Amino acid sequence: MSKVVLITGASSGIGKSIAGYLHQRGYIVYGTSRKASISTSEGFQMVQLDVLDPTSIEQAINYILEKENRLDVLINNAGMGITGPIEDTPTKEMRAVFNTNLFGAIDVAKAVLPTMRAQKSGTIINVTSIAGYMGLPYRGMYSATKGALELVTESIRMEVKPFGVQVIAVAPGDFATNIAAGRYHTPVFEESAYKKTYQENLNLMDTHVSEGLAPEVMAKAVYKILQTKQPKGHYKVGGFLEKFSVVLKRVLPDKLYEKLLMNHYKL
Repeated sequence: MSKVVLITGASSGIGKSIAGYLHQRGYIVYGTSRKASISTSEGFQMVQLDVLDPTSIEQAINYILEKENRLDVLINNAGMGITGPIEDTPTKEMRAVFNTNLFGAIDVAKAVLPTMRAQKSGTIINVTSIAGYMGLPYRGMYSATKGALELVTESIRMEVKPFGVQVIAVAPGDFATNIAAGRYHTPVFEESAYKKTYQENLNLMDTHVSEGLAPEVMAKAVYKILQTKQPKGHYKVGGFLEKFSVVLKRVLPDKLYEKLLMNHYKL
């Protein structure tokens, strides 16, 4: 029986790539976005779902269940970026990115769990970020949301395992997508104490994204995880140095690791 997959944030980038890849391999895929009407794109169906709207979440899941009578996989991919010095970034924008990246993912997971528990099977993949393993300068709030989702994944993974449900965090590094266009960028204020270094780091971030891996790499990694009977709780998908930075964070003294990061970001 083909498994039924729900992917949030599937209109572009990593989400769209995962949706298309899984569809080509026989999965029944429903992608979502905030603005999508019910339509077919790239061979898989798109459904409207706003992770900030509980009614929208419920309607999308009910639509899929009415069509398929089951839901086997949730891939929590919808998210947004944010950049800026902590001091200069409006707190309301910080709350907004937490609502999307953390609470939005939690609300969608909560909405699918009753069905998965009743089936005694299911997989939830939370797309986090390698940035969630460390506090990065000028990306601190993004790192915080993804780090929080990593820890929530650990907690819920243990809570639902007795019901036959697997919960996994997959942390991508830099990928060549349009994520930069959807970020909230704190303006580079003329009077800011961070003006020079923040602008330099914005340029560096854009370079990292443009030189990032192809989204298909992430799609292949997710497919491989779904083919694994007993998947791990955490996976990292990215370049060697990105993944190695997580290892260094674990083994190096704090001050030395901080110095390496500051040198990298020219601080």
